[in-house]
Amino acid sequence: MMPELLDAGVAALVLAAYIAGLVDAVVGGGGLIQIPALFATFPQAVPATLFGTNKFASVCGTANAAWRYARRVRMPWRTILPAAISAFLLSYAGAAAVAWLPKDAVRPLILVLLVFAAVYTLRKKDFGLVHQPAHSGHREVIYAVLLGGAIGFYDGFFGPGTGSFLIFLFVRVFGFDFLHASAASKVVNVATNLAAMAFFLPAGHILLPLAVGMAMANVGGSATGSWLALRYGSGFIRGIFLCLAGLLIIKFALDTFGSI
Repeated sequence: MMPELLDAGVAALVLAAYIAGLVDAVVGGGGLIQIPALFATFPQAVPATLFGTNKFASVCGTANAAWRYARRVRMPWRTILPAAISAFLLSYAGAAAVAWLPKDAVRPLILVLLVFAAVYTLRKKDFGLVHQPAHSGHREVIYAVLLGGAIGFYDGFFGPGTGSFLIFLFVRVFGFDFLHASAASKVVNVATNLAAMAFFLPAGHILLPLAVGMAMANVGGSATGSWLALRYGSGFIRGIFLCLAGLLIIKFALDTFGSI
């Protein structure tokens, strides 16, 4: 690849990382921007190396967003911590499942779940606009472990849409508003990304200089995204969530029916 094209590609990746960090901080889904940009710039690279580079940048931006939310939002730690620990552990099982469960078999199910989440959110006009925690005590912890484990397994096995599913489930299962759900999802996302990094880093699957540059841009984007979410609240996050869900539905529909 010519140096001029490589420089332009790296500049585009930094911009993509900034936008991904912004979107991730609000509703998740930044990987849908960063990963295609990485593959377009380095088409001959080993996929695991590009995924590792993406995870490195993402975990920095997501951790920054989680910190910013924690400073401004009363975090429901009794729900978040069990979910995060369970997600971290089960993400390994999800990664291992790739060897025996074909991803193509999962796409139709994910498409159905995305359509359900979008339609449910659209039909219930007040969904996620009021913060009314629905569980407490042991039930809250048990549900958190189950939710975190399911999301962690999915993120380790498949990945796209993890942040959106997390936010929807925190609203639907725990009665959070979209602001608290987005804040909680960042901590769980950090856990699943760290689990992935525990594999990618020791294996050398990372373009470290590029990953550091993208991480800095991702952190900048996450600062902007978390400011917007905190400034405009649950209604704003709900709208962005529906837009992202629509894009995910289109992507999964094309992936599912385009391969038939």
